[in-house]
Amino acid sequence: MPKSIQDNICEERLFSSIFNKYAKDLHNFLYYKFGEQLNPKDKVQEAFVKLWENCGKVTPEKAKSFVFTTANNLMLNEAAHQKVILKYQGTKPTHYTNENPEFLMQEDEYRKKVQLALANLTDAQREAFLMNRIEGKRFKEIAEILDISTKAVEKRIYGALEKLRKDIKEL
Repeated sequence: MPKSIQDNICEERLFSSIFNKYAKDLHNFLYYKFGEQLNPKDKVQEAFVKLWENCGKVTPEKAKSFVFTTANNLMLNEAAHQKVILKYQGTKPTHYTNENPEFLMQEDEYRKKVQLALANLTDAQREAFLMNRIEGKRFKEIAEILDISTKAVEKRIYGALEKLRKDIKEL
């Protein structure tokens, strides 16, 4: 037995009358609830498109509820999407820097100077200096590891610092 035309809203005149009846109220509802920035006009149109796509399933009595619920959900989804956008606009990409090419070149030159200056230290000085400055070990710990006195560690590190100051003028 075929359904009567009143069981769904697929008939163009009936759909048009529902659109004319509820579109302005739906727009106002969305505008008052969410504001203009989320495009309530677009969401009204999208809600009615979804109503048309589901016209065989929606009765005329349920049409108002369908478009209001659909439009509200579309606006909520858009609001959540905007929050995600704002969250990621606040974070900068990790690979991006404000450093200009000149700074990068100077940094590379400085790194080479430091490496060369460290290579010019004696093995004993380099070992004690790196344990202290890079690993953060205290003089006493270094002395125990190297099996030397604390004074010998101090002498090696201070000797390394003097030599590094001469080799690298920027320090």
